[in-house]
Amino acid sequence: MKNKWVRLAICILVGAIIWMLPVPQGVKVQAWHLLAIFVATILGFILQPFSIGVLTFMGLTVSMLSGVLKPSEALGGFSSGVVWLIVSAFMFSRGFVKSGLGQRIAYLLMKRFGDSSLKLGYTLVFTNLMVSPAIPSNTARAGGIFFPIVRSLAEVFDSRPGPTARKIGAFLIQVAYHGDNIACPITLTAMAGNVLVVTFAAKVVGVTLTWGLWAMAAIVPGIVASIVVPYFIYKYYPPEMKKTPEAKPAAIAALAKMGPMKIQEKVLTGVFITAILGWATSQFTGLDATVVAMAAVCIMLLTGVLTWDDIISEKPAWDAFVWMGGIYGLADCLARLGLFSALAQKVTVILHGVHWMVALAVVTLIYVYSTYAFASGVAHITAMYPVFLTVAVTAGAPPVLAALWLAYCSGLYQGLTHYASGPSAIFFAGGYVDQGTWWRIGFLVMLLNLLIWGTIGSLWWKVLGLY
Repeated sequence: MKNKWVRLAICILVGAIIWMLPVPQGVKVQAWHLLAIFVATILGFILQPFSIGVLTFMGLTVSMLSGVLKPSEALGGFSSGVVWLIVSAFMFSRGFVKSGLGQRIAYLLMKRFGDSSLKLGYTLVFTNLMVSPAIPSNTARAGGIFFPIVRSLAEVFDSRPGPTARKIGAFLIQVAYHGDNIACPITLTAMAGNVLVVTFAAKVVGVTLTWGLWAMAAIVPGIVASIVVPYFIYKYYPPEMKKTPEAKPAAIAALAKMGPMKIQEKVLTGVFITAILGWATSQFTGLDATVVAMAAVCIMLLTGVLTWDDIISEKPAWDAFVWMGGIYGLADCLARLGLFSALAQKVTVILHGVHWMVALAVVTLIYVYSTYAFASGVAHITAMYPVFLTVAVTAGAPPVLAALWLAYCSGLYQGLTHYASGPSAIFFAGGYVDQGTWWRIGFLVMLLNLLIWGTIGSLWWKVLGLY
């Protein structure tokens, strides 16, 4: 307990020091004080004196007690559609587990690809890659489709959060999660934030990014990353179960024992397919991904696939709701107060006269690692992409190259933290991987992605004539 209070004191001290430092020119006092609270909260996530839910609750309370934010501002994150999409994704997972459909899909995958954990990992990554162009919400895709399957696969192998997590579950969680982050930048329609990028590129630097140009430029580094990253995770964070020759016959026997699909499985299959169609056609129907997911949960409740007791007892969902909603609210207020725009203006002054390649590299690093201060990929893109794209082009970077490169980073950087995006919160809240490991693997995978996309990607873009 004493150690916990020491770590909490360190967080408070760091926040207090930032609070009392002179406010930089061009930064609002309110934004600077909110930054102090935010940094103290994030440092708490790292040192972990208490759970992240407790720390987030404290950060929100301090922001209101100090008068930095009004209650409506501090608590605004809980009205975010992304946060409710995360909750709905957990309910999808609950339905998959309760009905047995997730277990059936897991056994089918085991039957076909189950003789090694690495092969299962690649199956998840490339399946995600294939469906990603049709589902423009990475939170819906990862949480509604792949997290339930990964969770079911892990449980089939008797790998659960806790002592058995490293058996295979933790590995599959990381591979599926980072595979989704790689799928996001490969096609324009794989992530909602990509549409924002297209809009900003056109308005800020007059660049038109078509679906074909986007995919053509991304396909080579994207495929290489999809091959290299899972293998890196397999070596760096290996599962205890590597070869599973008994998996295929066991899966065949288990499927025979399960028999034909039960009525609840059939209902959930219909709901699942309908949700996928809803997500895939959202750009035509105008239906938000969150609305589609919540409607699907309603159908599950009405048909008995889930009960209200199932909803209120899904602890990871409501835990994620509290800390993700809180962090989202604080980060969103920081962006709206103009803190990051002020930072970008200072970077522009510093990079004056620097060669465009050096400038683009510096801008990339700041753009990527500033995601530690954001709890939403869309919020980060909205606040930072147009500003840093302007900085890069002003420094002499080719507009199309700069627009695409920062766009691709916008998907890849979402693997850095457990709160950087909707999928981050969903997979992390599954409980298979501790926060320190999550951040460490995320940092290393991001470096690996920057290396792959920055070298192989650069050569490919040269061939395409982008610079």
